[in-house]
Amino acid sequence: MRTVIDDSLLSRRRTIETAGLVSRSIGIASTALYGIGLPGYSPPDLSLGMTLACWFGVGAMTMSNVLGYFGRRRPDSRWYSRFSALQVALDTATITGFVIISTREYPQATWPLLSLTVAIAALRQRLAGALLVFALTSAAFLIGVPASHDVAFLVGINLMIAVITGTQSSAFAKQLTTLQETRRALHHQANHDSLTGLPNRSQLAGYADEHRHSPLAVLLLDLNGFKQVNDVHGHAAGDLLLHEVGVRLRAVLDPGDLAGRLGGDEFLVLLPDADTARAARMIDRIREAISRPIAVGDGREVTVGVSAGLAVRAAGSDATLDALTAEADAAMYRDKRKLAA
Repeated sequence: MRTVIDDSLLSRRRTIETAGLVSRSIGIASTALYGIGLPGYSPPDLSLGMTLACWFGVGAMTMSNVLGYFGRRRPDSRWYSRFSALQVALDTATITGFVIISTREYPQATWPLLSLTVAIAALRQRLAGALLVFALTSAAFLIGVPASHDVAFLVGINLMIAVITGTQSSAFAKQLTTLQETRRALHHQANHDSLTGLPNRSQLAGYADEHRHSPLAVLLLDLNGFKQVNDVHGHAAGDLLLHEVGVRLRAVLDPGDLAGRLGGDEFLVLLPDADTARAARMIDRIREAISRPIAVGDGREVTVGVSAGLAVRAAGSDATLDALTAEADAAMYRDKRKLAA
């Protein structure tokens, strides 16, 4: 199952995985060359422990690349966060083991490589992850190489790297979250009526287009008595009435049905795969729900009725939403005249 995620976050995740795949591939090649004892590249007397550490690293980085490959292909997967955390763990174990063994057995200083683990954790897990990996790698180095003279430099430098990269990553993540929320709000505003919260014409048209090859019932609703509510109680009361009608419409619809506001006191309901009988039953449910008293503030209650028009597109028909709405509109006015008689 995929989670709906903003495109900007998906793009960031793909970028992280691409960078990880490329850098880790370089690490695999370099570690393999070191492990086979390439002359001029690795010590001539490579120990068994160092050799095993190299090949363990090659295996761990390969596994991380497999996870990174799937993460790049499916950045919206519900497993992405777990795969990302596992990559951090594998990369940290690989680099830390290599640094400790090489420091104990050879004179070259490899401890700066530990800063890579901190940066990787910051990129994927933000400040908390960077500080956790810093603490773990520092403790591992102190235990593994207790006599090292580089401990102070390692701790100080890596702590600064953890704070700098972690805070920047956290700030970027917060900014990205704000951007996602803003985009969702703008998308909602563009596709919903601000007063009732129901879909607007644009979303109704898009939903009808999704079901253009299927049977579709269209209900056009008009509130009887709405003008009198506005005239007697004011437009604020009318707004409360319309909002409550939207709430009640959503409550009576079946899964897959969609109700929207066209404007004023007109509402449109789309019933995919519905026949005339089901549509008629839905009209009765809507009338019963909306006819109940509605509070409009200051202890006042009003009641309104509903005129409804129905149009049904049968299977195989190519009738458009506009054509069905026009047909339902004509039926609604016939119903309004009948109720007024």
